[in-house]
Amino acid sequence: MAEQNKGEQKSAGETEVVPTTVRVAGALVAFEGALGLVAMVVLIVVGADGSAQSPKNSYLTAGYAAILGGAVLAAGIGLMRGKRWGRAIATLTQLLLLGVAYYMFTSDRPEFGAPLGLLALGALGSLFAPASNRWMAAGYGSIEE
Repeated sequence: MAEQNKGEQKSAGETEVVPTTVRVAGALVAFEGALGLVAMVVLIVVGADGSAQSPKNSYLTAGYAAILGGAVLAAGIGLMRGKRWGRAIATLTQLLLLGVAYYMFTSDRPEFGAPLGLLALGALGSLFAPASNRWMAAGYGSIEE
């Protein structure tokens, strides 16, 4: 594990250029995480004002949204700052969101499913663009630059 992480430890004078595709993916993933935190606030408000069928379930779901939204937001910020650890969380999130988008699209809610699917595909495309792959591999010593 220590060998894998040595690519992220740079000397003081050495800087690494993070590809634009990684920064774009980070921005998209951070946006998704922020939306998760907005959902958390909405669930708390719905639970507090009594319009939820079960306020307890609303609060529990808000807690779940806080954990997931926070993790996804952190991954997006990490990618924008050039941290390789964010890519795994971001990739898994996009794959899960593609399933959610498909479900929305086939459940007569294409107005939600189509934008969500396009957002997830855009983030996945940025995460696995050739420049992103070279950057990721270089951090683990797989290729020489």
